[in-house]
Amino acid sequence: MKNTLKTVFLMTFMMVLFLFIGDMIGGKTGMTYAFIFSLAMNFFAYWFSDKMVLRGYHARQVSEAEAPRLYAMVHRLATKADIPMPKLYIIPTQTPNAFATGRNPQHAAVAVTEGIMNLVNDDELEAVIGHELSHVLHRDILVSTIVATFAGAITYMAQMLSWSLFFFGGRGGGRDDDSSLFGELFLMIVAPIAAMLIQMAVSRSREYKADEGGAQLSMKPLSLASALSKLEKGVQQMPMQVQPSTAHLFIMNPLTAQRFANLFSTHPPTKERIAKLEAFAAGKDLY
Repeated sequence: MKNTLKTVFLMTFMMVLFLFIGDMIGGKTGMTYAFIFSLAMNFFAYWFSDKMVLRGYHARQVSEAEAPRLYAMVHRLATKADIPMPKLYIIPTQTPNAFATGRNPQHAAVAVTEGIMNLVNDDELEAVIGHELSHVLHRDILVSTIVATFAGAITYMAQMLSWSLFFFGGRGGGRDDDSSLFGELFLMIVAPIAAMLIQMAVSRSREYKADEGGAQLSMKPLSLASALSKLEKGVQQMPMQVQPSTAHLFIMNPLTAQRFANLFSTHPPTKERIAKLEAFAAGKDLY
């Protein structure tokens, strides 16, 4: 229910923001186009954003015959969590990471990189899969995927606004309204930051909960802690080329090697995540 409300809020926020930007760019005509665009974006985000994310990372769907080790782990944990078996994808990169996406448990997908398959042992990989299935179980994946789409769209709209100012000097090109021009410049700067803040707001607490859920589901909290440590080092050694708008989807922030990105990190510090998992393994409930 909570994630359903978040989804409705995000879609409403997106529509209001688009209308505001449309009004600044083109007045009533701009608002009309923005309204149509926002409806299309909401429809697209709900039904197709997961497919676009997977396609953006060249993820390849695999069968049980192609990835028996991975399939067995996911099937075992999905059965334990009482959710349908998600589709499995492998991303062709040696950067170790993983994420889950989809609009609900019946239409979920789990994607892992080739790098994580080569880096971690079976217990660690199973714990990581548990983390991702926890996101699926608690229906975090729809919110995450919609945020990825909307964050990218907000940044795109801000870029459109900047080009509008550059070529036309604002709405109609002939106004001397300094306050309106200031508002457009302000929005052009703030919109991308707002996109990152939305990601951060919906991601950090969920990662702690997914860590706990993954530890419970796999019954291997220390393996998950060990995997997180390996993943952090692996991402630092082999940074992954990702769109910042989708960084929050991954179990480990793929932008950790970028100093500016740390200011808007979508993930809690790895040391804190590991400390909580170690305490959880010792029988302490710190979540």
